[in-house]
Amino acid sequence: MSAGGEANEQATGETQEESARAAEGRLVAALGQAAGEVPLVATRIGPRFARAEARHRAQAYLAGLLSPLERKNGWQLAEAVGEATPYAMQHLLDRADWDADTVRDDLRAYVIGHLGDPEAVLVVDETGFVKKGTHSAGVAKQYTGTVGKIENCQVGVFLAYASPAGVAFLDRALYLPQEWTADAPRRRAAHIPDAVAFATKPQLARTMLERALQAGVPAAWVTADSVYGDDRRLRMWLEAREQAYVLAVSGKEYVNVAATWTQRRVSTLLAEVAEQPAQAWQRLSAGDGAKGPRRDDWCRLPLVPPLQEGYERWFLVRRSHSDPEDLQGYVAFAPAGTTLEQLVRVAGSRWTIEVAFEAAKGEVGLDQYEVRSAHGWYRHITLALFAQALLTVIRTRLNGLSTAPLPAPLAAPQQRRQPPRQKGPRQQAAGVRQPSRRTRRGQRASPVGSMAAFRRQRHVQQGRWKRRPADGAPAPSSS
Repeated sequence: MSAGGEANEQATGETQEESARAAEGRLVAALGQAAGEVPLVATRIGPRFARAEARHRAQAYLAGLLSPLERKNGWQLAEAVGEATPYAMQHLLDRADWDADTVRDDLRAYVIGHLGDPEAVLVVDETGFVKKGTHSAGVAKQYTGTVGKIENCQVGVFLAYASPAGVAFLDRALYLPQEWTADAPRRRAAHIPDAVAFATKPQLARTMLERALQAGVPAAWVTADSVYGDDRRLRMWLEAREQAYVLAVSGKEYVNVAATWTQRRVSTLLAEVAEQPAQAWQRLSAGDGAKGPRRDDWCRLPLVPPLQEGYERWFLVRRSHSDPEDLQGYVAFAPAGTTLEQLVRVAGSRWTIEVAFEAAKGEVGLDQYEVRSAHGWYRHITLALFAQALLTVIRTRLNGLSTAPLPAPLAAPQQRRQPPRQKGPRQQAAGVRQPSRRTRRGQRASPVGSMAAFRRQRHVQQGRWKRRPADGAPAPSSS
């Protein structure tokens, strides 16, 4: 290599190193500011927790997720707030009295209050959480794009909100394979409610989309990959709501072409579109990527018109400018007069959720949980998504983009009331005054059945957790 080439390579390496340091500095600054606003968020979600201890623990949990810790599991989060054991953090995710769905509603209101835009895009996608054991709710050998192969993992389906101000998550659902929903003992062990039946990923997506749209979330578009685009029932449901979409479809899906009013297999149609002359294609940007605008060649063909008046269907094709044989098809449902540029922008916005997944896992510990139960998964994921949303809002402010000030809590569905728990004999007798008695040393003991005795009993029961291993001893692995 020439001296000039070596100098250029060294300069490039130094530039990359400087960029990495600058990015790390920006992240630390954003995390610091986000942690400073945790008390405001904690005040917002505080009424969702039945006890003050749980409210304080949730605030500490959020602060830990937004700390610069490299790992953000129970041990590290506890140490970050000065606790010797992770038992209180584990209690928050397992036995504490609060409903993760009502906190999710607060998350949605927070995101819309800061990032809401009528031209926003609702983005659906799933991500995997690789696990080693077989007891975590929903874990199975299944494909996950996280590692690009079939792996023992949990899979969550997520709904994100992409607006000009930023990208944050609105909702989440744990996918349960049929081998789980059909196994009653396994369901009970993982605390999966009996009412939860098997649902496909598109069905989970529809439930989350319906929840968001019924809550009045402002969004002009929906986009997702072919896992969801291949589901015709999902497309028909969106069209019935007159909700515009651009959904990727795989080669095995069929579409109704307007020119012939016949069904055509997407793989066959893509091969025919590839032979279109150069003037049929437009070089357009689907948005900015890590290396600048993502420009590819695009074209579209009309599909059979929908039943909804004033709307059109299109078959959209992307051809990679670097590899002309790389073709991707999309089905679009949009108001009449929608331009190709608009459809391309929506199709490109699907990649924003990939960036959000990467950030949530790397910055706020989305995948660093140590719970097995279904409700533990929902609780950790919900708090991690709230931390990601708060970090997104702070980054938007630091970048100079306008966001609404922290709004007052919006009206949310009334917190669901849990059925009263059956009281044990000690609880039933707690309010009854019993004659006091003395110990062997003449000290006055708590009356039998008193609240003090009941609390001691609970403390003994809660002490069944395994103690932290000694320094150097291996910690128990999560499954």
